[in-house]
Amino acid sequence: MTTFSDQILLVTGASGHLGRLAVEELLARGATRIVAGTRDPAKLADLAEKGVEVRQLDFDDKASLASGFDGVDRVLIISTDGVGRRTEQQTKAIAAAKSAGVKHMVYTSAPAARPNPDAGLNPEHFWTEVAIAQSGLDFTVLRNHMYAENNLMDAGHVIASGQLFGLIGDRGTAYVTRADAARTAAGALLQGEGKTIHDVTGPAAVTNQERAALYAELSGKPVSVIAITPPELKSGMLGAGLPEFVADLLVAFQNDAVIGYHGVVSDVVERFSGRKPQALAAFLADNRAALGL
Repeated sequence: MTTFSDQILLVTGASGHLGRLAVEELLARGATRIVAGTRDPAKLADLAEKGVEVRQLDFDDKASLASGFDGVDRVLIISTDGVGRRTEQQTKAIAAAKSAGVKHMVYTSAPAARPNPDAGLNPEHFWTEVAIAQSGLDFTVLRNHMYAENNLMDAGHVIASGQLFGLIGDRGTAYVTRADAARTAAGALLQGEGKTIHDVTGPAAVTNQERAALYAELSGKPVSVIAITPPELKSGMLGAGLPEFVADLLVAFQNDAVIGYHGVVSDVVERFSGRKPQALAAFLADNRAALGL
């Protein structure tokens, strides 16, 4: 693969979890002209000390978009946290990148990105992908599957209660760690060519039954799967105090696992990072403390 390590490489959202890891991976892989874009440059003082150029970059600020992309050859656009506004924000960033003369764009998308109104967050990713394709620039779209870290949010409760609630017909999710996704994104920024779309996944699709078995093995406590319908799942989330729009998004995500969209397994992590992705079992074992064990 061609390596573009001597070109000016911009990572947006560099003060976030994924962005910071991607910048650190670029440094580790010998990139010499790294630009870290962030709304708050003070958060990246440590990276500046390592030779990274830190720029103020806010997708809602037209002036900062122009200065942030100035002179950049290749950019990693990490999807923003502006749920409901992502398409607008990211479309502005794509236009700014094109205007600045960026040659290649990497974007962190989601599996099965599509415009269907019942597809949760996917429409925002889909229309961003459309804007990237319409820009005429070369691109590498990385459809990151569910982060393994998301399991840590409720695993402690699942183990304590002995019950894991999930939709009937779950076909599995190819959980990928944030570190593997970041290393893949850095690799795509260094090596991606042409116009391509990739699924970024862990090494295997893990069903709810398999996940419950992992929790039981780690904790020494029985964990059962309670298979329910989408309305039942939403009702339970609302009862737990989640806002309705959040419940709808989470149900849509789980429904995609039933359809099979999250069960795709690829070798993209290894191809772009040079390492095999970490399995969910190993990730959970490494994070026993977060599980309350």
